[in-house]
Amino acid sequence: MVAVAATLCGMAMVRLRQPAIIGYILCGVLLGPSALSLVENREAINLLARLGVILLLYFIGMELSLRSFRSIWKTAVITTMLQIAVSVGTLYIATRLFGWPTPYAILFGFCLALSSTAVAVTVLEDVGELRSQVGKLAIGILIAQDLAVAPMLVTVGNLAGGEIGFAAFVEVAASIGILVGLIIFLTRRKRVDLPFHHLVADRPSLTPLAGLAWCFAFASLGGAIGLSPAFGAFLAGLIVGNSAQRQTIHEHAGPIQAVLLMVFFLSIGLLVDLNFVWENFGLLVALWAFVTLFKTALNVAVLRAQGESWNDALSVALVIGQLGEFTFVLAAVALSVGVIDDTVHKTVVAVTVLSLATSPLFFDLARRLRNLVKSDAEAPLELLRFAYIREWTVTKSVSLMLLEMTFRTATWLQIKLDRARAASKERLEARRARHQNAGKPAVPEPTPPDNTDEPRAGRKMRRADKRRPTDA
Repeated sequence: MVAVAATLCGMAMVRLRQPAIIGYILCGVLLGPSALSLVENREAINLLARLGVILLLYFIGMELSLRSFRSIWKTAVITTMLQIAVSVGTLYIATRLFGWPTPYAILFGFCLALSSTAVAVTVLEDVGELRSQVGKLAIGILIAQDLAVAPMLVTVGNLAGGEIGFAAFVEVAASIGILVGLIIFLTRRKRVDLPFHHLVADRPSLTPLAGLAWCFAFASLGGAIGLSPAFGAFLAGLIVGNSAQRQTIHEHAGPIQAVLLMVFFLSIGLLVDLNFVWENFGLLVALWAFVTLFKTALNVAVLRAQGESWNDALSVALVIGQLGEFTFVLAAVALSVGVIDDTVHKTVVAVTVLSLATSPLFFDLARRLRNLVKSDAEAPLELLRFAYIREWTVTKSVSLMLLEMTFRTATWLQIKLDRARAASKERLEARRARHQNAGKPAVPEPTPPDNTDEPRAGRKMRRADKRRPTDA
C-alpha cells in the first residue's frame, strides 16, 4: 500500500510538472506518524534513511559524466568553491552573532551551498534548456557540487567534538586526494573495465545484483578505512558511471534505482513532523525566504564575476536556487554524530522540503517576469496578471462560472423559500380563523311561528284576501 501511494503521489507531481521526488516526500508526510500514522516505526524509518543515503550517493555517482564535465570544469569548480566559502563564512558570522556552536557554521554552510540535481534537471527539461548554455552551466555546477559532497560527509562526520582536529584534516585531505586521483584516472581516453564483468555480461539477472554488490562492497571499504560508507558508495558510482559497462548496468539497474530512490525520499517525508511545522511555521518560512534570496543573489554575483551575461547568470541562479537532496544526507550524518539535536534536524528537513517544493514555481514565475520586462505593465499586480495570463484567464472564467452557478442556486432557493413562507402563512391564517370561529357562541336559526291553534276559518279568510285583487 505504501508503494502504491508513493507511486500515485509521484505521478500526480509529474502531471503537475513537478519532480516526482516531491510526491514521494509528500506521501511520506501523509503516511508518517504526524499524519495518518500508517507507518509509525521510527527505527525502521531511520534504517531506510541510512540505506537510502548510501544508494542515493551510488546512483548520483553513476549518473555523473566526467568527460562532459571537462569542457566547463573551470567555471563549475570556481563557482562551487565560492559558494561553499561564502556560505560557510556567512554562517560563521551568524554563529558569532547568535552564540551558536561553530560546527553549525560548517554544517549549515555546506547545506546552503548545495542544490538539487533532480529538481534542476526537471526544470531545465520543462523549459527546453537542458542542452543550452544555461543548461550546461547548471549541470556543470551541480556535478561539481556532487563531487564536493564526499569530502563534506567526511568533514561533518568529524565535527562531533565541536571542532576539527589534525586527524580530521588528514582524513578530509585523504578523501579529496582519493577523489581527485580517481577523477584523473577515469577521464582518460580509454574507459576502464569493471572486475568480473565478463562473468555477468550475458546474464541479465545477475547484472543489477552485481551493481548493488559493487555499491555495498565500496561502502563497506569506505567505512573500514575510516571514511564514511556513503563516501565509498559515491566512489563506486563514479567508477561504474565512467566504465565501459555503464550502459549495461544502468539499463538493468534502472528499475531498482527508481524503487530505492523512492524509498529514500519516502523515508525523508516520514521524518517530517507536521506539529513541529505548524508550531514553527513563521520561522520556517523566514528561513526559506533567506535561503532562496541568498542562494540566488550569491550565484548571480559569482557567475557575473566570471564573465557570464546577466541573462545566463540569472537563469542558472534560479535553476540552482534551492536546497539539495544532499542536505538530508548531511543533516542525518550530523544527527548521528551528535552535532545537532532532533529539533535542529526537524528544522533542516522542513526547510529543505519547502525549498524543493517551491523551487520550480519560483523559477517559472521569475522566467515569466523576465520575459515581460518590455511590457507596459508597471504595477505589481498587473505584472503578475500578465505573467500568468493563461492561468488568469482560466481562473477568471471558472470564477465567473462559479459565481453564476451560485447566483442561480441562491435565486432558486429564495423562490422556494418564499413559496414555503407564503404557504405557511396561509395555513397559519386558516388555523387562526378556525380557532376564532370555535370560540364564538352559536346563534340559533329563526323558526317559523306555530299556527296550529289558529281557527281554520281565519286561515281560509287570509288566503282569500291574498287571492283577491288589490284596489287601484
